[in-house]
Amino acid sequence: MYAIIETGGRQVAVAAGDTVKVDKLSLEPGTGIQIDRVLAVVDGTKTVCGSPYVSGAEVKAEVVGTIKERKVLVYKKRPRRVYEKLRGHRQPYTVVKITEVNVGG
Repeated sequence: MYAIIETGGRQVAVAAGDTVKVDKLSLEPGTGIQIDRVLAVVDGTKTVCGSPYVSGAEVKAEVVGTIKERKVLVYKKRPRRVYEKLRGHRQPYTVVKITEVNVGG
């Protein structure tokens, strides 16, 4: 059984026991969360799709910690002008472990 959830404007397919990265949440490690924005639930051959969300379905997860992605360099230059700019960015993420997928009623 797996579910497709929406978090941080992205869609992620998750199953019980998976560890996924989501956009940074301001929660402490070890905190349990419930995600009720479930777009679809697939159980073998049975598929339940929501419009937009499946009513009564939820995904329970536990916060593992926060990490930063590897650095992305942003370089700007204008030709034939004395203009160069170099910036670096590291996107913060929260790592969550999926504990349970409930279909509900």
